[in-house]
Amino acid sequence: MSDPFRLAARAYLAYGIVYWLGGVYLAWHGVGVRGGRMMQAGVVWIVLGLVFVLAIPYLLAQRRAWFERWVLTRRDFARVLSLLMAFRAFEVLKVALRPETATVAAPWGGVVSFKLGAAVFVVVTVAALVLVARAAWGRGESGS
Repeated sequence: MSDPFRLAARAYLAYGIVYWLGGVYLAWHGVGVRGGRMMQAGVVWIVLGLVFVLAIPYLLAQRRAWFERWVLTRRDFARVLSLLMAFRAFEVLKVALRPETATVAAPWGGVVSFKLGAAVFVVVTVAALVLVARAAWGRGESGS
């Protein structure tokens, strides 16, 4: 039987990479948080985002005694993470359901609407969320 936490870590890594690349692409085009203009502090968010993309799967993949002793058990960490991911999915879904949104130049030419981009991100988020939640609330290893 495969370890649901390792699977959740891989899913979060894929999700994180997609989000990070999307964020970097938007920042490259001057779009910041919530569609606002990108500021100098945006570079800090890009670097911080990359740290999260790498650190979270590292913490999910296997037990870390120092983390479980001083912060959260792996199962509780996955539970908190899944709740945060559900909130993000909800917020991105609101963008996908807007009647009109802005556009950004597509890497292959033409433009991509924020609405279409948000729809893709919702699918990626929900797919990763299912695997993280399965590890968080599933039967098996207690994670503690």
